[in-house]
Amino acid sequence: MIETDRSELGDFLRSRREKLRPRDVGLAEGRRRRTAGLRRGEVAELAGIGVDWYIRLEQGRSVNPSITTIDALARALRLSKVEHAHLKAMTRSGDRRAFQRETVPDSLRRMIDAMKQPAYVTGRRWDVLAWNKAANDIFAFERLPGEDRNILISVLTRPAGRRLFGAAWADEAKRIVAQFRAVHDLWADDPEFLDLLSKLRKGCPEFSGWWKAHDVRGTAAGIKRLYHPKKGRMSFEHASFQSNDDPSLKVVVYTPV
Repeated sequence: MIETDRSELGDFLRSRREKLRPRDVGLAEGRRRRTAGLRRGEVAELAGIGVDWYIRLEQGRSVNPSITTIDALARALRLSKVEHAHLKAMTRSGDRRAFQRETVPDSLRRMIDAMKQPAYVTGRRWDVLAWNKAANDIFAFERLPGEDRNILISVLTRPAGRRLFGAAWADEAKRIVAQFRAVHDLWADDPEFLDLLSKLRKGCPEFSGWWKAHDVRGTAAGIKRLYHPKKGRMSFEHASFQSNDDPSLKVVVYTPV
């Protein structure tokens, strides 16, 4: 694993450890406990690994855990399925190539152009790579500079993005930050991802606190209620699909409810 990946892995483990209480894993609270959550030694004991080895792992030092160890840590830290998969992915991220912006095939562009409901295509960094007229009428992607045409920038840093989600903006923003975190940690040292984080920190005061929590969520369909300045209140059921041509491409479709 490269150094930045180790740092993100250690940060993730620490954040999960600090969220657990001793009683969550059947341990006594104790009166002199000063550590937030579980102690490192307690996690190591629960996982059946050496304390020094776990400390090195959490500190982002040169340790490469086996799948068996990762599974044991997932059980000790009571990770969800999404968090467990994320932990495994981070230990394998050292063999990836440098990030390159994706290209949308013409056939996929024609497909979303022909759709009446809002639809757009994003890449791994959540850049908006293609969209149809119905999506532009709502999200105004064409008004964004090309380098800022990104879902996170649109929702978190633009006043129009905040207004679009109304009172539910904070919940929506935290949700997409947690979903993006699962991708970011695999590209944490890449200049394109570092540049995106810099823009989010500068443009969204709440972002740094949400990012520090290191929450991870998977992608799921659901209902979005939007408040458009001209169209008024709108409700959509949204779902996303991977492209067979390039699995790094995600097609997002909004169906009116």
